[in-house]
Amino acid sequence: MGGPDPAGDGAPDPLLGQLVRFVAVGALSAVVDLSVYTVGLHVGWPTYAARAVSFVCGTSTAYVLNRRWAFRVAGGARRAGGFVLLYGTTFGVVLGVNALALALLPSAWWRVTAAWVLSQGLGTACNFAVLRTVVFRRS
Repeated sequence: MGGPDPAGDGAPDPLLGQLVRFVAVGALSAVVDLSVYTVGLHVGWPTYAARAVSFVCGTSTAYVLNRRWAFRVAGGARRAGGFVLLYGTTFGVVLGVNALALALLPSAWWRVTAAWVLSQGLGTACNFAVLRTVVFRRS
């Protein structure tokens, strides 16, 4: 059930290797996401619009790098469709968690960033599990 054979020795890609690469891709994608979110807020976009656009940018980065490097699988319409379905679902979860966090966190300078971190953390955990076991699973 692991990924492809990165070493060329016939063994499946171990969970730890995928997880480490997924975390690295996630970190880069998160930087893209948070940067777009911050710029959007800085130029006056509403919070939810900035979060939506940042999510799309971070997600696009994640798809390309996760498919090619973290999980090392071939592309195709089925995988791309599964990724879009997963991330579309995650999008709703992330927006909901972000909104809930904004409603519950105290008014402070760190509130918006904390809401982003909470929403991103939950989305990331869900994404790894489904990407590994469904979307990028090797046949």
